[in-house]
Amino acid sequence: MDLLVDGYLAHLKVERALSPLTVEAYASDIGSFMELLEDEGIALGDADVGTIAAFLVSLSKRGLNARSQARYLSSLRGFFKYLIAEKELKRDPSTLIEGPRLSRRLPTVLSRDEVARLLVAPDPSTKRGVRDRAMIAVMYAAGLRVSELTNLALGDLNLEAGFVAAFGKGNKRRIVPLGEVAVEATQTYLREVRPHWVTPGDGSTFVTSRRRAMTRQGFWKLIKRHAAAAGITKTMSPHKLRHSFATHLLLGGADLRAVQTMLGHADIATTQIYTHVSGEHLNRMHERYHPRG
Repeated sequence: MDLLVDGYLAHLKVERALSPLTVEAYASDIGSFMELLEDEGIALGDADVGTIAAFLVSLSKRGLNARSQARYLSSLRGFFKYLIAEKELKRDPSTLIEGPRLSRRLPTVLSRDEVARLLVAPDPSTKRGVRDRAMIAVMYAAGLRVSELTNLALGDLNLEAGFVAAFGKGNKRRIVPLGEVAVEATQTYLREVRPHWVTPGDGSTFVTSRRRAMTRQGFWKLIKRHAAAAGITKTMSPHKLRHSFATHLLLGGADLRAVQTMLGHADIATTQIYTHVSGEHLNRMHERYHPRG
């Protein structure tokens, strides 16, 4: 069974070009299922609907919510589909399992005023402040994922033309405009800070004073610190800037397909969640200004 799992993870990494973090998540999910099979003395080929149902029940008893259970089930379905294609199994027991019903959660976004306060929160008189402002500006201007921001290479930037090349899920490349604020902030950082911190030969755009590339965890900490300094009381995370980017574009009249392209969503249904957020805004405007609102 371990060889089959290793083969599937190699397939995800090489053929589907998934990121190491995504592959690691699949490995963890499938590993939990394999532990249940081993504890119950069940061979992989003998796993049936009851086995998977028992696995989902065990996840529920561990306190995992419906969304987490759905993720585990999705991982198992991908694994079984691979085994069928490789002729290691003749049947897929996961096809008869109905996933848990998920409530559609609307993303919490920052207002334009909150974004403006966040952008000026870093101290421009310090090297860290200059770098932090550039990172926040680029993330909001281009709607990047935090991993796309921290993995950004110098060659991915074209500040003269005003765009960035982001490499998203599946290593798919997309071009996104940056805008003047992000371009100017990045130029200042590249001119005044990066040369003092970067190790020769390192192509990373955003680096730390320890001469290392900025990490996802490092950016998470700094953006929470600056949000608190800006007086933002909402629970802050890097992804909230991406949500805000999409919502503000749609509120400004941007085309949904254009926003989908800039976000790097493979399916427009993923992007459509932001129309619900902007729909709430429209309802408020209707209630405020319509004579019968």
